[in-house]
Amino acid sequence: MNNKVVLAYSGGLDTTYCAIYLAKIKNLEVHALTVNTGGFTEDEISQIEKRAKQLGIASFRCVDVTKEYYDTCIKYLVFGNVLKNATYPLSVSAERMVQAIAVAKYVQETGASYVAHGSTGAGNDQVRFDMVFQGMLPGVEILTPIRDQKLSREEEISFLKKHGVEMNAEKARYSINKGLWGTSVGGKETLTSGEYLPEEAWPTQVSESGVRSLELLFEKGELMHVDKKKFSHPVEAIQYLQAIAQPYGIGRDIHVGDTIIGIKGRVGFEAAAPLIIIKAHHLLEKHVLTKWQLYWKDQLSNWYGNWLHEGQMLDPTMRNIEKFLQDTQATVSGKVFVTLQPYRLTITGIESNHDLMNSKFGSYGEMNTGWSGDDVKGFAKIFGNQTAIYHKINEAIK
Repeated sequence: MNNKVVLAYSGGLDTTYCAIYLAKIKNLEVHALTVNTGGFTEDEISQIEKRAKQLGIASFRCVDVTKEYYDTCIKYLVFGNVLKNATYPLSVSAERMVQAIAVAKYVQETGASYVAHGSTGAGNDQVRFDMVFQGMLPGVEILTPIRDQKLSREEEISFLKKHGVEMNAEKARYSINKGLWGTSVGGKETLTSGEYLPEEAWPTQVSESGVRSLELLFEKGELMHVDKKKFSHPVEAIQYLQAIAQPYGIGRDIHVGDTIIGIKGRVGFEAAAPLIIIKAHHLLEKHVLTKWQLYWKDQLSNWYGNWLHEGQMLDPTMRNIEKFLQDTQATVSGKVFVTLQPYRLTITGIESNHDLMNSKFGSYGEMNTGWSGDDVKGFAKIFGNQTAIYHKINEAIK
């Protein structure tokens, strides 16, 4: 055992309290780690680093795992068209898993005997961090000062003030968490069942008023071109599309779902690029995959999204499903046409060499070239034979 602790550090009130408490009260050597999953600007990172160093902790590091976030997680959410409760693209839940894994790797690198996070006892994140740390860091003690002490915001601020750290006592009206795969928004309205977030609560205000057409090109399920602009990595395509679409107010909604700890929860989010990508990808798949490919994708993807949401990213079953999802994308290549308007998006159609609506094999409701009317009569008779037998037998019994 040593006295090193790696702290998952965001620079906010909770993790600032943790840094001072662990250093001053627990006499531990605090190594703060900020994990950027595409939500921080360079200036924001500089401010976080500056504050961390002012606290007098042993060290500060920021790691950018945005591309890793896509490669190990977001990619499969796209392949699976994952929207929890048909609404939410798992913006925060997916992000927290990747952040926790990055923290665990840093603990392994430093050889620290402790790992800490600033989660409270009221939400999902505490479970997500704990699950990853338990799986990756056997023997490392998990410290959670905010959860264990059941601290109020006022108590945290008072403690920090006693140790010479000034924090803004005014609580922001809305809590914002920004990442590559969307931004969550929490406020007094999301604590109710009947109120919606006002316009000023959304981080991106609506500034576009016209109509814009977009052409998205997918290569084996991954977005690689937007309006003929080619990107070296899908992360760049996501960021580019987000910059275009977010000012239209697209992708705003409130998700209502079951938390890991068994209560219902509500959270607002804006996720223009994720919503457009998932909807566009799904339409392309409808054209290029078979009925049973689509069916089994739906079953496995729904389970995958729920299990990820509940902190189980390290479950080996997830790797099995990812291999299946990857395999289904072999023919998911082509263009998808999208129209943007304020607060509205329309996926207008696709163009693909793998389109199973190929007119060589007939047009639905109009003509066919692969079978005769007699073929269909025989098929329908055999296809419905078991149902016909069931009714004949049971009618006779009645």
